[in-house]
Amino acid sequence: MSDSAPQPDQIEGAPHPRETPQLIGQGAAEAAFLDAYNDGRLHHAWLLTGPRGVGKATFAWRAARFLLAHDEGGAAPSSLDIAPDHPVARRILARSEPHLYHITRSINEDTKRMRDMIVAKDVRSLHSFLALSSADGGRRAVIIDTADEMNIQAANALLKMLEEPPARTTLFLISHQPSGLLPTIRSRCRELRLPALEASDMAAALAQAGIEQGSDTAALAALSGGSVGEAVRLINLNGLKIYAELVQLFADLPNIDRPRALALANAAAQRGAEDRLNLLIWLIELLLGRMARTGATGAPPSPEGAPGEAQMLARAAPDLAAARRWADCAQDVGARMRHGRAVNLDPAALVLDTVFRIQKTAAHLPA
Repeated sequence: MSDSAPQPDQIEGAPHPRETPQLIGQGAAEAAFLDAYNDGRLHHAWLLTGPRGVGKATFAWRAARFLLAHDEGGAAPSSLDIAPDHPVARRILARSEPHLYHITRSINEDTKRMRDMIVAKDVRSLHSFLALSSADGGRRAVIIDTADEMNIQAANALLKMLEEPPARTTLFLISHQPSGLLPTIRSRCRELRLPALEASDMAAALAQAGIEQGSDTAALAALSGGSVGEAVRLINLNGLKIYAELVQLFADLPNIDRPRALALANAAAQRGAEDRLNLLIWLIELLLGRMARTGATGAPPSPEGAPGEAQMLARAAPDLAAARRWADCAQDVGARMRHGRAVNLDPAALVLDTVFRIQKTAAHLPA
């Protein structure tokens, strides 16, 4: 296997997907995969799509564990569950299963830092795995997490394998944005989409992971959009409090509380606050999107993401014209913030520039 610490496919504060015992809220996807297996129509490559953090990686590990444990054949199984004391389950948990290969971003040997993409070398290493594991003729499984992170050379290397799939090998490609993949890769996979979780399922998934959800579970569900991954990030970085600060900051648009804006900017500029800044950018885009949705539908989203949000949204986006303005603002602000991060613009300046652009948009709305 190819795992090494740190693991880029693991949410901080949550178990790795290989360690997650149950997949919650994705019964339809599991049933579709199980039907294909029992009917003898198992595709050689599965493209697992859907929002980030809804269980795609957990599904891939469960399906791989299932396939390797059922290599012997026998009666048609009724679920993907494998007993935790099964030899395959124990080897996968110990990262010693010889018939499973796991591809993520790897460490750059020169810089000793994690690469920001999956490179061709990572994918071509599959050849050695396939050659070594083919001797006993058993089933093999490959997990790529995420396929979105492959550079063009890696994608082309994978495409060659998909065009001539190895015998008794099943590939699982995890993708948050499948539109960015090569069309030829998508066409050679069977897509299985995993939807956002309902609030009750998300709460159950967080409880399974041993994560304390706090008291405002409704706001957590509203802002995370049914994504366990985003919910964990909000919990880890105190995201509900940050969002509440944004709601208060823009409560009286086009007027803004400048001391509150400066405090928000200074907090984002603190040393070691990179994750907090990334979350703040995401929350600002989310807030603008909820503004646009309010104007387009005539009602604020429910439940609220913070106290007073519904009143603020209704005031800032009273009609469809305002919705269009806020949608354009969200696109402009999002692009500028991402560019600012890419060129290492001062975080405090980036945040203040964003706040003033939002203020300017509000000032130009019809009275």
